[in-house]
Amino acid sequence: MAPLLTTSESSRESLLFSMRAVGAAVIVGMLTLLLVGRLVHLQIFKHQHFTTLSENNRVKIVPIAPTRGLIFDRRGEILAQNLPAYSLEVVPEAVEDIDALIAELRGIIEITGGDEEAYFAALARKRRFERVPLRLRLEDREVARFSVNRHRFPGVDVGARLIRNYPLGELGIHLVGYVGRINKRELDRIDRADYRGTSHIGKTGVEASYEDWLHGTVGYQRVEANAQGRILRVLERHDPVPGRNLFLTMDARLQRTAEAALGDENGAIVALEPMTGAVLAMVSSPGADPNLFAGGIDVETYRALQRSPDRPLFNRAVNGQYPPGSTIKPFVGLAGLERGIDHARGTSWCPGWFRLPGRKHRYRDWKKYGHGRVGLRDAIVQSCDVYFYELALAMGIDRMYEYLSSFGFGERTGIRLGGESRGLAPSRAWKRNARDEPWFPGETLITGIGQGYVLTTPLQLASATAAIATRGVRLRPRVVDRAVDPVSGDIERFEPETIAPIRLIESSNWERIIEAMTGVVHGQRGTARKINDGLAYRLAGKTGTAQVFTVRQNEEYDARKLDKKLHDHGLFIAFAPVERPRIAVAVVVENGGSGSGAAAPLARTVIDAYLGDDTLPPAVVPGRPARSAAANDGSGPALAATVHPVPG
Repeated sequence: MAPLLTTSESSRESLLFSMRAVGAAVIVGMLTLLLVGRLVHLQIFKHQHFTTLSENNRVKIVPIAPTRGLIFDRRGEILAQNLPAYSLEVVPEAVEDIDALIAELRGIIEITGGDEEAYFAALARKRRFERVPLRLRLEDREVARFSVNRHRFPGVDVGARLIRNYPLGELGIHLVGYVGRINKRELDRIDRADYRGTSHIGKTGVEASYEDWLHGTVGYQRVEANAQGRILRVLERHDPVPGRNLFLTMDARLQRTAEAALGDENGAIVALEPMTGAVLAMVSSPGADPNLFAGGIDVETYRALQRSPDRPLFNRAVNGQYPPGSTIKPFVGLAGLERGIDHARGTSWCPGWFRLPGRKHRYRDWKKYGHGRVGLRDAIVQSCDVYFYELALAMGIDRMYEYLSSFGFGERTGIRLGGESRGLAPSRAWKRNARDEPWFPGETLITGIGQGYVLTTPLQLASATAAIATRGVRLRPRVVDRAVDPVSGDIERFEPETIAPIRLIESSNWERIIEAMTGVVHGQRGTARKINDGLAYRLAGKTGTAQVFTVRQNEEYDARKLDKKLHDHGLFIAFAPVERPRIAVAVVVENGGSGSGAAAPLARTVIDAYLGDDTLPPAVVPGRPARSAAANDGSGPALAATVHPVPG
């Protein structure tokens, strides 16, 4: 039988139990306090941090940028493509101090101030969990260097992107254009949802004007990602729709010829197909390499291009405004014929100068001792200023304005390139509204020879020349021939667009003007006769010289004593063959001197290249052919400078 516990033993056992219970309670209490403290720390002090992690460790909608459409010339030579390249990308929410991160990254990878600016600009339109490119076009060595150090940079990774590339460099840059990073101004006008995942947008040329066609439609995928932003798996995917491929009307081979012909001179050349309005070549010199912009141009290089006195980023063909000089004479002559001006159907005596009745001031001809007796044809062939002074005075500025406007002078052609200049066809109403001044007879005279207020773009000149070649049929200049869906292969063609035609009272007047323009090249006294050697076709043209430096009444123009920037601009317009026009060309050589010496040979080179290419499509006959131009007797020097002031 077990012994019974005594009272003292029972008390001791009870005390031991109580001590153990209290100890356990203290331990539990301390653990509870620790747990509560931890919860307070997590819920209050680390609330934002864990909220962010929680939101990231979930299903996300990630945009997929569409592949930008390619650009080809009319033969299929590629002008703009997409090449894969590595980029350094940052997930903003995974980085606490971006400035410190960039500073540390610069130790292993070159990051310029321009890269940094572009990053923060892109950051403004991205969500915090989306990747933002910090540096584009990483070299293989840079990728390897970063990969070794990747563990030091949470939230930073190397990604593969398609980067725009222009394999022909600056060839046709002002027509093709280029892409660049989206800036704040563009961000305000685009649909941000359409550009999720896209960092670049068309800036100029076709790249900008046909952005809607080239960009495509953004896709997206639902993904599961962890707290570090890494994608664990793709739950759902909707593929993007790639942009459409564009085939331009431009012929890259002809473009090369035109650019090589212009060489180091500043100026522009525009070549059109008269019966379709297709732009065959569009040169603006100088240019720049578009790959600089696609790859992320640095601030210093961009500012140097902007500040260059030669303005390489300025599209002279579409935006440049020049006095047309004597290239306007065929249009003024046609206006005189159609308006029934007696002077246009008769002859006049050119002593080398003209004077308004009751005035002492002499308006001089380029030929000091004059051309003698000339009619309209000889006045165009020899570019007689005095004849056109008289014709302009007889017609008046308003009738001249009315007729020049019908050819598109003073109006945009409507080409889809953006930013096209209007030029200027002056009138009494224009001067009153623009300057609050009356119109003076002397201004009418110099307008008749393409000086004074009248301004035109090389594209307008080419378009107006094409209208003569087609006997009044006018086509809106266009740069895209067709768009091709890269997925379905569907083709959408851009058909020629006719605009208000020019209808003459006497259709024979077309032939009179065309015959005179043919005499400019093929006549013995033609101002462009030097380019007719060995011509296998008949070419109609007109030289022009636009004054830059004003010569006083009793002074002689001497280019040798002037800086080249003060030399006259040389211009030439032409179309060929006369009987079956297939190409119309306008050439402007800034400070090149005379149109006959500087511009006409370039037009001949371009036209030779085009008509001598058997792979080109056959010509379209625009009505009845022109009559042969009779040879003109005598000889004379090439067209020299006019001597009248040219504003601005």
